[in-house]
Amino acid sequence: MAALVPAFAAAQQAASADTSTSSNAWRYSLSVYGYLPSLSGQSSANTPAGGPTIDIDAGKIVDSLKFTFMGAAEANNGRWGAFTDLIYLDLGGSKQSSRAFTIGHAPPPFGATADLSWDLKGSLWTVGGEYRVMADPVLTLDLLAGARMFALKPTLRWNVLGDAGLLQPVGRVGSASTSETVWDGIVGVKGRYAVGNNGKWSLPFYFDAGTGQSHLTYQAAAGVSYSYSWGELTAMWRYLSYDMKPGGSIDNLHFNGPMVGATVRW
Repeated sequence: MAALVPAFAAAQQAASADTSTSSNAWRYSLSVYGYLPSLSGQSSANTPAGGPTIDIDAGKIVDSLKFTFMGAAEANNGRWGAFTDLIYLDLGGSKQSSRAFTIGHAPPPFGATADLSWDLKGSLWTVGGEYRVMADPVLTLDLLAGARMFALKPTLRWNVLGDAGLLQPVGRVGSASTSETVWDGIVGVKGRYAVGNNGKWSLPFYFDAGTGQSHLTYQAAAGVSYSYSWGELTAMWRYLSYDMKPGGSIDNLHFNGPMVGATVRW
């Protein structure tokens, strides 16, 4: 979910003007890409009348990505640059007679199951600046700093069957939906390593980490890119993690999977 496309734009021919730090001309890139991750994490919901929480293993409930939009833009002048990246996700799933839940953080009683449904709508927006510290034709390396916003709306629905333990009868069936916006500062590094004699193939990489309203967020990605006269195509593997502070509806979320993108430069 966030500023990975600048790593796409770093993959280019060795003779490209993008490896130069002496030009005063602005250069731009626009990217669209797709991300197909697996999901793991924990989510909680309060039950009525001050009862215990219902806590679920989201990775065992979610089975589909309903809709996604992903895009990014970057501008560079000499060693300096700026970027923005936006991801919108709508995912969810349901499980019948599941035991992938706890009641008040305790395992469900023997024989208890639940019909569970969990949906997550979320937007991740990253904005920041970068500075190129290495501009070798074989290796480019940028330092980056900025901020990432995660606006999320999880919705949990449950119907507990069998022995509900500490759960009051009124809390056996219910739903809860919350909205939360989390801002974090991030720092990181990105770049690419050119392979081959013609400079068309390269290995882009990216890493950032930060904190703020979340306890910790970080992401890492690496892959391969092929350059054309108009831009490049890139395939990467990406891991994105959020560990939230106590008290929210999301304890942690982790996205892990492949992504592919196309970048146009001018």
